[in-house]
Amino acid sequence: MPRRHRRTGSAAAGRLFVDSSGWIALVSARDQHHAEAHERFEAAAAQRRRLITTNLVLAETHRLLLFRAGPQAARRVLDRLEASTLLTIEFATAAHHRAALAWLDRLPDQRISYTDAVSFAVMEATACPTAIGFDGDFVVAGFSLWRPAG
Repeated sequence: MPRRHRRTGSAAAGRLFVDSSGWIALVSARDQHHAEAHERFEAAAAQRRRLITTNLVLAETHRLLLFRAGPQAARRVLDRLEASTLLTIEFATAAHHRAALAWLDRLPDQRISYTDAVSFAVMEATACPTAIGFDGDFVVAGFSLWRPAG
């Protein structure tokens, strides 16, 4: 059962979508963006920013970690994310699927994954214009990548 939180205008401004590139960079010390990811997540936590991700993003993250770090490490990451009080996991719906197909149609010359297209659909549906991640596809789609002020 997904954890859902009431969305209000001011709460919407404080939410950040998290892409698999953000999760992977955070938990993988070998990732080229590890230090940046750590800074961004620390700043988001300090600001009590609400985080949103999807079950498809978690599937991508788990798969990569499964082959990089092994089954136990990949499972521990899922457990840590599931336990987070700042994270809402949105489960892809039929409406998200239709919206994702529309995103793919809008960006036919780009190599946008289905998971990213569903992410865009969720971001659009939740009025969340900003993501923690290192994937330029979010910028191509008109969203911004979050960097803490300062």
